Amino acid sequence: MPRAEHPAVTARVRLQSIDALRGLIMVIMLFDHVREAWFLYMPVNDPLDVTQVAPSLFFSRSFSNICAPNFVFLTGLGAWLYSQHHTKAETSSYLLTRGLFLLAIELCYMSVIWMNAWPMTFYLQVIWAIGISMIALAALIHLPRWAIVSLGLLIVCGHNLLDPIRFEPGDPLFVPWALLHQRDTIDLPLGFHAKTSYPVLAWIGVIALGWSIGPWFGKGADALLRQKRLLLVGLGMIAAFIVLRSINVYGDTPWTPGNNGLQTFMAFVALTKYPPSLMFLLLFVGMGLLLLWFFEKVNGASWLGIISVFGAAPMFFYLMHITVLQIMYHIAYALFGPNHGAYYGFDNISSVWLFYFLMIPVFYVPTVWFSKYKQAHREKAWLKYF
Repeated sequence: MPRAEHPAVTARVRLQSIDALRGLIMVIMLFDHVREAWFLYMPVNDPLDVTQVAPSLFFSRSFSNICAPNFVFLTGLGAWLYSQHHTKAETSSYLLTRGLFLLAIELCYMSVIWMNAWPMTFYLQVIWAIGISMIALAALIHLPRWAIVSLGLLIVCGHNLLDPIRFEPGDPLFVPWALLHQRDTIDLPLGFHAKTSYPVLAWIGVIALGWSIGPWFGKGADALLRQKRLLLVGLGMIAAFIVLRSINVYGDTPWTPGNNGLQTFMAFVALTKYPPSLMFLLLFVGMGLLLLWFFEKVNGASWLGIISVFGAAPMFFYLMHITVLQIMYHIAYALFGPNHGAYYGFDNISSVWLFYFLMIPVFYVPTVWFSKYKQAHREKAWLKYF
């Protein structure tokens, strides 16, 4: 009897830990978008300049860096789990159609939400990067697993070697290179523009590695072995980050000690996100693996179920909170007018944090409703996209 029950227990633990991490990402992501709505007049560079950014803003901005790399990583893992109940052709088709759906969302909805001028700029941000990565993974899954692992490691570990390569507008390789690795602005016909906020090459490597650890979570996989792997690989990535960042010769913009211990620490962890450097990915994906390990260890905790709600309907939550925050900002702007240059905003970062904590339960209620609706109507094919 114990042997027969083990796979069911393993599956429940697996899915809750993944949903919990995805949900935590959603909750943390909410803060960064609250900051962008109400504290936009305080710009942040990439990587953050520790001599120009106050520690409170520095750590508030850095707080959200865990989101994008782990969401892309979990997208790859989720695709592998999907493949366990579908043929390779069905999985590839799903990745392709889901990727195209995300591109349409980014271009036709998200860019409109963020629009602040006409002709508009299409911001190719995280949804774009996930969409392109899913389309790439739709092709990569037909390779042997060892080849996917190798390609993912090659991209993640080696893409910073490409940093010196740059092309200027007008060069035949400018557009594809801007989409892949060089954050830039592409001029489009009729005065439109596309800003490649998230060049996609490194993200393709991340989604490939997420797919590659799928067998750790497969049906009948040893939960204790999986937890050991998550712990060791997560700690190993963070250790590699500390060593390589200390050597300071590869993997990100070189850092220099600050005027005091705090500023030196800030310089050490001021990492490049656009595109994500090797150092950025080592630190934050490593943290994500440790969180997966921790969530498995505390499986069954009531608070874990609350966090998991956000992870069960990530696209619904993402579109909802971005839309509501933008509507709220424009209402405030119309009522009170700009109070910080061309922007309306809060006067300090503590007010941003307060507003953020107030918004969590506000967004939790509709997310619970949609999650229950999604579970009750699994026959509706369109719901799997949310």
